[in-house]
Amino acid sequence: MKSGAVVGLVIAGVLVLGVGGAVAVSLSNGDESDTVAVTTPSPAETEMAVDDVSDDDTSEDSADESTSEPAADSVTPGAYVEYSEAALASAEGTPVLFFHATWCPQCRALDEDIRGSGVPDGITILKVDYDSNQDLRQQYGVTQQTTLVELDSAGNALTTFIPYEDPSLDFALAGLGLTG
Repeated sequence: MKSGAVVGLVIAGVLVLGVGGAVAVSLSNGDESDTVAVTTPSPAETEMAVDDVSDDDTSEDSADESTSEPAADSVTPGAYVEYSEAALASAEGTPVLFFHATWCPQCRALDEDIRGSGVPDGITILKVDYDSNQDLRQQYGVTQQTTLVELDSAGNALTTFIPYEDPSLDFALAGLGLTG
């Protein structure tokens, strides 16, 4: 592939990511409950990508050396995302369901603390709408909003905790046994 074509592809990729991020932010209408993460390469990364391709590289089937599996002992960064089956399936680390109701002051306080504190590495908190997910409430035996449920890799409940009297992330994670 010629370097001019590669430069064009890199620039197109940067533009797509930038436009996609702008669209995602505009679609959220300032609603803080939507989490948008957009990553664009730095100019140095873009230059490295262009420099790594030589003019005489004609093999389009060559393996991409930059793609590698994370080390088995690496820790995944913490995440706080809206619940969906796809988000649960792709959750990295320990998945925790947070049954949240917009009308609940304790839920709003915990949500704010999670956003302010950030989720520790190795944990993914999935925010479940308490009112519209009766099937999940029944599946996990949730009878009160502000309930957190730690799941195993198969989606089975391991621990349930309700940090109603102290809606803070530290208290919630301690109640689930997820703090050291």
